[in-house]
Amino acid sequence: MRVLGIESSCDETAAAVVEDGYKLLSNVVASSMDLHAAYGGVVPEIAARSHIESITPVIEQALEQAQCTWDDIDAIAVTYGAGLGGSLLIGVLAARTLAITKQKPLYAINHVEGHVYANFLTETTLPNLVLPGKQPEFPILALIVSGGHSQLALFRDHFDYTLLGQTQDDAIGEAFDKVAKIIGLPYPGGPSVEKKALEGNAFKYQFPKAKMAGKYDFSFSGLKTAVLRTAQAEIGEDFTFPSKDIPERLSEAQRADIAASFVRIANETVVDKALLAFEEFSPKSVVIAGGVAASPPLRKQLADQLPIAVEYTDRKLCTDNGAMIATLGCFTAMHGQPQADPYTLDIAPNLSM
Repeated sequence: MRVLGIESSCDETAAAVVEDGYKLLSNVVASSMDLHAAYGGVVPEIAARSHIESITPVIEQALEQAQCTWDDIDAIAVTYGAGLGGSLLIGVLAARTLAITKQKPLYAINHVEGHVYANFLTETTLPNLVLPGKQPEFPILALIVSGGHSQLALFRDHFDYTLLGQTQDDAIGEAFDKVAKIIGLPYPGGPSVEKKALEGNAFKYQFPKAKMAGKYDFSFSGLKTAVLRTAQAEIGEDFTFPSKDIPERLSEAQRADIAASFVRIANETVVDKALLAFEEFSPKSVVIAGGVAASPPLRKQLADQLPIAVEYTDRKLCTDNGAMIATLGCFTAMHGQPQADPYTLDIAPNLSM
């Protein structure tokens, strides 16, 4: 079975073709990130306009890269939530139109679940991708970390999972972006903060870890505020000093030490909860998913502390892509899950797991 996956939940317009839920035949991503960098974050209207321009060429390129015609495609899978409303709308309307005109089954995919399924890809015809040697075995403990999500889920089987915990405020990726802004580093915050952290002392500042009522819940707002107060104190100012004026007063050493200390605590926060869940549920596999899953320090910290080996998917498949949507689409079709109606499928911006 070959499924075309379409993803447009945020600022990446993406399409991919996956065969039988494990073999990646194509993966095309057009990002509008450069357009958003000047604003320090994604601007929904700009993202939507970019999707309109890119969606048709990206889909055509995905088919060409996979050396497929529409006759070779058995189904279409599309992200219908969660995400930015305007962005989701472009992908869903494109998928609905193609499902009708090409007479293909349509499957509506949860974006967050899709991230987990990037780990099921084990073969590819594409160069420069390093994939796991085998698919994860159930039960699977999934740590989902991105700009919009921080969640722990236990998958007993396909489409049978329990959400153990999630962030109660900022997601970890969002915290990275906000810390980058506080200390004067460019957007997106994850890569820029991690790069700066390499120059600093990760134990210079003892930032707090949130204590949550929910055993597996996360919180990053307190950590973000601690970074702000520390930065203000380091330049000799109190809590009333405007955050926008902090970067020009920080030295490079201060910037690096704050970044390094923040990265350590942010990663420890999610790894601690993952280890706790591993001890309670004894899963056969652990996977990490979402944009922050591309983080080398997070991968290392998790691998060093877990008692079982973890196989990570290629970092290019951690950020938003069509491959993860097509993969989950394959399993959705192969397991007889309900099809979406191409005439009525609507977006669900606030969709949760």
